[in-house]
Amino acid sequence: MAGSNNGRTQLDDSSKYDRKSEVQAFDDSKVGVKGLLDAGITKLPRIFLHNQPVIEKKSDSDAVTKFSIPVIDFEGLGGSAAQRADIVREIKDARENWGFFQTVHHEIPSSVMEKVLEGVRNFHEEDPKVKKDFYSHDVTRKFTYNTNFDLHKLPTANWRDTLYCVMAPNPPDPDEIPEICRSFQMISL
Repeated sequence: MAGSNNGRTQLDDSSKYDRKSEVQAFDDSKVGVKGLLDAGITKLPRIFLHNQPVIEKKSDSDAVTKFSIPVIDFEGLGGSAAQRADIVREIKDARENWGFFQTVHHEIPSSVMEKVLEGVRNFHEEDPKVKKDFYSHDVTRKFTYNTNFDLHKLPTANWRDTLYCVMAPNPPDPDEIPEICRSFQMISL
C-alpha cells in the first residue's frame, strides 16, 4: 500500500510484496496503461511507484521561463562532412543531457506526420482484443506494442504505452501493421 507523508511516497509492508508476480500479471494482461485507465483504476499499481522518497520542491519561476527543448536543425545534414558532424554532435549532446530533442527541416511533410499521429491515436483507441495481438517484447517483430520494453528488468515501470514500428532497412509487410494504422503511406524522401 502506498501512502503519502509530507510529499514523500512510502511503501508499506514491502516484505510481503511480490513485484515479479505483479509485473507478470500486468504483462500477461496485454492491456497496457491505457487498459488500466479504461478499466477504471482508482489507485496507481505498485509496479509504477518509485521506492525513493519524492520531495516536493517549489520551482523558481524565472528558471521555468528559461526552459527550452533543444532544437536541432537538419537542414545541413546532406551538406558537407563538417556540417553533418556538427548535427551529429548536437544530437549526441541533446540525447545525453536532455534525453530528447525537437528537429526542424527534417523534410518529413507535416501531412505525413499528422497521418502517423492519427494512426497511433487510433491504435490506442482500438478494441483491446485487437491490440493484444500486437503486444510483445519480441525485438525481432517489425511492429510491437507494449508498456515498457524493459518491464521485467527495471525496479519501477514507466507509466506509458509504446508502439514500435521498424521501417529500415526493410519496411514491414502491410499485414504486420495493425489495419487501423495502415491509412497512411510512407513516402521516400
